Amino acid sequence: MTVETPTSTPAPESTPTRRSPLAAWQDSLARLPAGLRVTELPFLTQLTLRAQPGGPAAKAVEGVLGITLPGPVSAHLSGDVEALWMGPDEWLLVAPDGSRHDLLTRLRSAVGEEFATVTDVSAQRTTLALSGRLVRTVLPHGCAVDLDPRVTPVGSCLNTLLAQAPVTLVVRDDTATDVRLLVRSSFASYLAAWLVDACTEYGAGG
Repeated sequence: MTVETPTSTPAPESTPTRRSPLAAWQDSLARLPAGLRVTELPFLTQLTLRAQPGGPAAKAVEGVLGITLPGPVSAHLSGDVEALWMGPDEWLLVAPDGSRHDLLTRLRSAVGEEFATVTDVSAQRTTLALSGRLVRTVLPHGCAVDLDPRVTPVGSCLNTLLAQAPVTLVVRDDTATDVRLLVRSSFASYLAAWLVDACTEYGAGG
Protein backbone atom coordinates (compact mmCIF):
# COMPACT_ATOMS: atom_id res chain seq x y z
CA MET A 1 0.00 0.00 0.00
CA THR A 2 1.31 3.42 -0.94
CA VAL A 3 0.97 6.13 1.63
CA GLU A 4 0.96 9.65 0.29
CA THR A 5 2.95 12.11 2.33
CA PRO A 6 1.09 15.40 2.76
CA THR A 7 2.89 18.30 1.17
CA SER A 8 3.12 21.52 3.06
CA THR A 9 2.07 24.76 1.47
CA PRO A 10 4.82 27.37 1.60
CA ALA A 11 3.92 30.27 3.82
CA PRO A 12 3.38 33.50 1.92
CA GLU A 13 6.27 35.90 2.02
CA SER A 14 5.72 38.58 4.57
CA THR A 15 6.41 42.22 3.92
CA PRO A 16 9.19 43.46 6.19
CA THR A 17 7.88 45.78 8.86
CA ARG A 18 9.23 49.26 8.40
CA ARG A 19 10.17 51.17 11.51
CA SER A 20 10.49 54.91 11.24
CA PRO A 21 13.65 56.58 12.59
CA LEU A 22 11.57 58.39 15.22
CA ALA A 23 9.15 55.63 16.21
CA ALA A 24 10.41 55.75 19.80
CA TRP A 25 9.86 59.51 19.98
CA GLN A 26 6.22 59.71 18.94
CA ASP A 27 4.83 60.06 22.47
CA SER A 28 7.39 62.71 23.45
CA LEU A 29 6.74 64.74 20.31
CA ALA A 30 2.99 64.52 20.93
CA ARG A 31 3.48 66.17 24.32
CA LEU A 32 5.18 69.30 23.01
CA PRO A 33 3.57 72.67 23.85
CA ALA A 34 0.29 73.43 22.14
CA GLY A 35 2.00 76.11 20.02
CA LEU A 36 4.25 73.59 18.26
CA ARG A 37 3.09 70.48 16.43
CA VAL A 38 5.74 68.06 15.17
CA THR A 39 4.83 65.11 12.95
CA GLU A 40 7.25 62.67 11.34
CA LEU A 41 6.78 61.86 7.65
CA PRO A 42 9.14 58.89 7.56
CA PHE A 43 8.78 57.05 4.27
CA LEU A 44 8.55 59.70 1.58
CA THR A 45 10.01 58.92 -1.83
CA GLN A 46 13.20 60.95 -2.28
CA LEU A 47 15.22 61.03 -5.49
CA THR A 48 18.35 63.08 -6.09
CA LEU A 49 18.59 64.61 -9.56
CA ARG A 50 21.97 65.82 -10.81
CA ALA A 51 21.78 67.65 -14.13
CA GLN A 52 22.90 70.81 -15.88
CA PRO A 53 20.32 73.55 -15.16
CA GLY A 54 18.41 74.30 -18.32
CA GLY A 55 20.10 71.42 -20.14
CA PRO A 56 18.38 68.61 -22.09
CA ALA A 57 18.16 66.27 -19.09
CA ALA A 58 16.71 68.94 -16.80
CA LYS A 59 14.19 69.89 -19.48
CA ALA A 60 13.22 66.23 -19.91
CA VAL A 61 12.62 65.89 -16.17
CA GLU A 62 10.56 69.08 -16.15
CA GLY A 63 8.47 67.64 -18.97
CA VAL A 64 7.76 64.45 -17.03
CA LEU A 65 6.91 66.29 -13.82
CA GLY A 66 5.10 69.22 -15.41
CA ILE A 67 7.11 71.74 -13.36
CA THR A 68 10.02 74.10 -13.65
CA LEU A 69 12.96 73.04 -11.48
CA PRO A 70 13.48 75.73 -8.82
CA GLY A 71 16.44 78.08 -8.61
CA PRO A 72 18.79 78.70 -5.68
CA VAL A 73 17.44 78.39 -2.11
CA SER A 74 13.90 77.73 -3.30
CA ALA A 75 11.45 74.88 -3.75
CA HIS A 76 8.55 73.96 -6.00
CA LEU A 77 5.88 72.79 -3.54
CA SER A 78 2.73 72.14 -5.58
CA GLY A 79 1.69 68.91 -7.23
CA ASP A 80 2.43 65.27 -6.44
CA VAL A 81 6.20 65.74 -6.73
CA GLU A 82 7.97 68.54 -4.89
CA ALA A 83 11.38 69.74 -6.06
CA LEU A 84 13.90 71.19 -3.61
CA TRP A 85 17.01 73.04 -4.76
CA MET A 86 20.05 71.44 -3.11
CA GLY A 87 22.94 72.91 -5.08
CA PRO A 88 23.96 74.45 -8.43
CA ASP A 89 23.18 71.25 -10.35
CA GLU A 90 21.28 69.21 -7.77
CA TRP A 91 17.64 68.86 -6.76
CA LEU A 92 15.81 66.59 -4.34
CA LEU A 93 12.52 65.29 -5.72
CA VAL A 94 10.07 64.39 -2.95
CA ALA A 95 6.92 62.35 -3.55
CA PRO A 96 4.48 60.23 -1.53
CA ASP A 97 5.41 56.83 -0.14
CA GLY A 98 4.88 54.08 -2.70
CA SER A 99 5.68 56.15 -5.79
CA ARG A 100 9.43 55.50 -5.82
CA HIS A 101 9.65 52.75 -8.44
CA ASP A 102 7.32 54.36 -10.96
CA LEU A 103 8.87 57.81 -10.60
CA LEU A 104 12.42 56.48 -10.83
CA THR A 105 11.58 54.51 -13.96
CA ARG A 106 9.90 57.44 -15.70
CA LEU A 107 12.66 59.90 -14.91
CA ARG A 108 15.50 57.61 -15.91
CA SER A 109 13.71 56.83 -19.15
CA ALA A 110 13.23 60.54 -19.85
CA VAL A 111 16.87 61.35 -19.12
CA GLY A 112 18.07 58.54 -21.35
CA GLU A 113 21.70 58.94 -22.41
CA GLU A 114 21.93 62.58 -21.36
CA PHE A 115 24.61 63.58 -18.85
CA ALA A 116 22.56 63.33 -15.66
CA THR A 117 21.76 60.98 -12.79
CA VAL A 118 18.61 60.12 -10.87
CA THR A 119 19.41 58.33 -7.59
CA ASP A 120 17.08 56.81 -5.01
CA VAL A 121 17.96 58.26 -1.59
CA SER A 122 14.63 57.52 0.11
CA ALA A 123 16.25 55.69 3.03
CA GLN A 124 18.75 58.46 3.68
CA ARG A 125 16.49 60.96 5.46
CA THR A 126 13.32 61.30 7.42
CA THR A 127 11.12 64.40 7.42
CA LEU A 128 9.68 66.40 10.31
CA ALA A 129 6.66 68.62 9.67
CA LEU A 130 6.56 71.52 12.14
CA SER A 131 3.66 73.94 12.51
CA GLY A 132 2.30 76.43 15.02
CA ARG A 133 3.05 79.83 16.49
CA LEU A 134 6.15 78.56 18.34
CA VAL A 135 8.01 77.45 15.20
CA ARG A 136 9.67 80.85 14.79
CA THR A 137 10.41 80.96 18.53
CA VAL A 138 11.90 77.50 19.09
CA LEU A 139 13.98 76.95 15.94
CA PRO A 140 16.14 80.09 16.43
CA HIS A 141 17.46 78.51 19.65
CA GLY A 142 19.59 76.26 17.45
CA CYS A 143 19.43 77.65 13.91
CA ALA A 144 20.93 80.81 12.42
CA VAL A 145 18.32 81.10 9.65
CA ASP A 146 16.16 84.21 9.96
CA LEU A 147 12.57 82.98 9.81
CA ASP A 148 11.06 86.40 9.28
CA PRO A 149 8.74 85.90 6.28
CA ARG A 150 10.31 88.94 4.64
CA VAL A 151 13.64 87.09 4.64
CA THR A 152 12.49 83.49 4.16
CA PRO A 153 9.17 83.63 2.28
CA VAL A 154 7.06 80.62 1.38
CA GLY A 155 9.04 78.32 -0.89
CA SER A 156 12.40 79.04 0.71
CA CYS A 157 14.66 75.97 0.86
CA LEU A 158 17.91 76.16 2.81
CA ASN A 159 20.59 73.66 3.72
CA THR A 160 21.63 74.70 7.19
CA LEU A 161 22.39 73.46 10.73
CA LEU A 162 19.90 73.00 13.54
CA ALA A 163 21.61 72.30 16.86
CA GLN A 164 24.69 71.43 14.77
CA ALA A 165 22.76 68.75 12.85
CA PRO A 166 22.66 69.20 9.04
CA VAL A 167 19.09 69.75 7.86
CA THR A 168 17.21 70.98 4.83
CA LEU A 169 14.66 73.55 5.98
CA VAL A 170 11.67 74.25 3.73
CA VAL A 171 9.20 77.08 4.45
CA ARG A 172 5.70 76.06 3.39
CA ASP A 173 3.53 79.07 4.28
CA ASP A 174 3.74 82.84 4.14
CA THR A 175 4.13 83.26 7.90
CA ALA A 176 7.05 80.81 8.31
CA THR A 177 5.05 78.89 10.93
CA ASP A 178 4.74 75.79 8.73
CA VAL A 179 8.11 74.28 7.89
CA ARG A 180 9.60 70.92 7.11
CA LEU A 181 12.96 69.67 8.25
CA LEU A 182 14.65 66.93 6.25
CA VAL A 183 17.32 65.27 8.37
CA ARG A 184 19.54 62.25 7.92
CA SER A 185 18.11 59.24 9.72
CA SER A 186 21.26 58.93 11.84
CA PHE A 187 20.66 62.43 13.26
CA ALA A 188 16.88 62.09 13.68
CA SER A 189 16.78 60.93 17.31
CA TYR A 190 19.28 63.59 18.33
CA LEU A 191 17.17 66.27 16.66
CA ALA A 192 13.98 65.00 18.31
CA ALA A 193 15.70 65.12 21.70
CA TRP A 194 16.83 68.67 21.01
CA LEU A 195 13.31 69.78 20.06
CA VAL A 196 11.85 68.29 23.23
CA ASP A 197 14.50 70.00 25.36
CA ALA A 198 14.16 73.34 23.54
CA CYS A 199 10.42 73.35 24.27
CA THR A 200 10.77 72.75 28.01
CA GLU A 201 10.44 76.40 28.94
CA TYR A 202 7.19 76.74 26.96
CA GLY A 203 5.26 74.12 28.94
CA ALA A 204 3.72 70.82 27.92
CA GLY A 205 1.04 70.07 25.42
CA GLY A 206 -1.77 67.64 25.82
